[in-house]
Amino acid sequence: MAASDDAESADDRVYAKELGARLRAIRSQQGMSLQAVERKSDGKWKAVVIGSYERGDRSISVTRLADLSDFYGVPINELLPGGRTSPLRADESPRIVLDLTVLQSLDEDRGGPLRRFVSSIQVERGDFGNRIMSLRSDDLRALAIMYDRAADEFLELLIDWNLLTREHG
Repeated sequence: MAASDDAESADDRVYAKELGARLRAIRSQQGMSLQAVERKSDGKWKAVVIGSYERGDRSISVTRLADLSDFYGVPINELLPGGRTSPLRADESPRIVLDLTVLQSLDEDRGGPLRRFVSSIQVERGDFGNRIMSLRSDDLRALAIMYDRAADEFLELLIDWNLLTREHG
């Protein structure tokens, strides 16, 4: 039974390292240092704690992991090992990046629903004053439904309206 415990313990360590690598990749992708995470979260997420999660030195509860996924603005499955079909890289940009300055200049018919959607995301994230905003593919699908279009058609609308920044892949 001790050999089985050792194997489980080794598996747990491997999983913790993989989870930590994903956490680090997400943080890096967002251009944040450990100290920036602590500052942006007003101290809710201590740099030393995030660092220990990323190294796999400390276990993270499901509740805390869900809170961290909300803080980073990514679905929780993006953080979990095996949650993606391809490896997550720090330079990967799976999001659509909107130019909020251009969005403000759109008339109510075109821009109104999108402005309200973006505003709700800003409130949820506590992220105000930025000139750009990243949207996930799930956000794109929801917006496409609001505009009664397929996701690819809605993406074409965003392009036509010049709402995508150069950061969009």
